[in-house]
Amino acid sequence: METVSRAPDAAAVAAREGRLRYYIKGQSTGIGRYVVEQTLFALLRGLPGLVGIGLRALAYRLILHSDGLPVIEDHVRLARPANIHLGRNVYIDHGTYLHACPQGIFIGDETFVMHGSELHVYNFRDLPHAGIWIGRQCFIGESCLIRGQGGVRIGNEVLLAPRVQVLAVNHLFDDPAQPIIRQGISAEGIVVEDGAWVGAGAILLDGVRVGEGAVVGAGAVVTRDVLPRSVVVGVPARAVRRPADLIGRWGSWATHQ
Repeated sequence: METVSRAPDAAAVAAREGRLRYYIKGQSTGIGRYVVEQTLFALLRGLPGLVGIGLRALAYRLILHSDGLPVIEDHVRLARPANIHLGRNVYIDHGTYLHACPQGIFIGDETFVMHGSELHVYNFRDLPHAGIWIGRQCFIGESCLIRGQGGVRIGNEVLLAPRVQVLAVNHLFDDPAQPIIRQGISAEGIVVEDGAWVGAGAILLDGVRVGEGAVVGAGAVVTRDVLPRSVVVGVPARAVRRPADLIGRWGSWATHQ
């Protein structure tokens, strides 16, 4: 369901609320928690190796939700950690950034989020469906970008290759007399179903659904839904294999056995 917001942009909100208050609101759920979180980050975020991993696994349970002891490498940046939920045996590689303001980031059991990736739900416009939900046994490759203002739901056993962008937000530009930054945004959300594979550098634009077991080729720009078990490539992405093609091949194979 599409949500349209014409609320003020970030700069206008910061000016209205005060820049210090606006900053802290974006980083934590309150000033007390902010002090605790920043103290832990200062002490533990840069510690390398198994010692750092072990200390963060224990201490970060005070500030985020985890079903087990997560593996969080060094120099992982967390904003609004109270809204981050990690399943069992989750791996967060070094240099990643999780910004869970305000609805949250949910990462399922045995999922890997690799180096330099950014999961970002910064939602100052109060969009109702914002958030990022990632299922079990997924792999989020290096330097992926997931923006969840419209809501991003990724199923189980999904592969995102390096530098994939999942962008569940779009700018409105229907009024040529106004700067685009003042016209608000639309946010429909993105769904990637179980077992899909999104190739390196591909971009999923707001409002699309990638079906179960589908393949998105490297560098493709997906502007419309992708059927289950199909393959799409190109800009804009187009199908080069559809489920009917597979059924035809399997049927032909079966008749010759």
